[in-house]
Amino acid sequence: MDSRARIPSFACLFHLLLLLCSLVSAFDDSSSITANSNDGSGKVSLDVYYESLCPDSVKFIVDDLIKLFEGGLVSIVDLRLVPYGNARVGRNSSITCQHGPSECFLNTVEACAINAWPELTGHFPFIFCVEAVVYERKYTQWETCYEKLGLDPKPVYECYSSGLGKELELQYAAETDHLQPPHKYVPWVVVDGQPLYEDFENFVSYICKAYKGSYVPSACRAESLSAI
Repeated sequence: MDSRARIPSFACLFHLLLLLCSLVSAFDDSSSITANSNDGSGKVSLDVYYESLCPDSVKFIVDDLIKLFEGGLVSIVDLRLVPYGNARVGRNSSITCQHGPSECFLNTVEACAINAWPELTGHFPFIFCVEAVVYERKYTQWETCYEKLGLDPKPVYECYSSGLGKELELQYAAETDHLQPPHKYVPWVVVDGQPLYEDFENFVSYICKAYKGSYVPSACRAESLSAI
């Protein structure tokens, strides 16, 4: 589906991205406090299966997933991004992507970014930046995200050129293909093991319902008030 809700310009998105980086850092710094107030229940898992050039996946990451960084929500969530989507593995472990070779390339780049910078503060800003560039139909300019974020591209380049990126994608392929129930489209959003199907844009309400800790982020309090 190519129709997209209007969102701010890339300049505004990038400003927001920098804000998100500072928010993630702040939540990381307070993680020990939050953990002590969780009653031992832990965080809610949020798994997002997507592909880098899919319009719906791009829109979800750029326009919806940023809600995770509002109202303290990220402090109760373990976010995991899986860049593979509707690709297929063929003979000799070749991978064919729904939106062509460029998508396979960017899927692998993002897999390498997750591997190179496993902390959310490391890979999410990069992936957000790349997908924001894709949103503006300028995906060939994705490398500008290194400079914008002050990141060293070497770990990603080495991952891709060494073949590690391909191995990561094959691992994501096996995981995605063995989802139960099987995924039907992307983005395929899963909260605590339960797929949200077509209601994935309302992931915040599902996170708040799934969370059992005593610490209640303001995002969940607002969600409760909205429901009432």
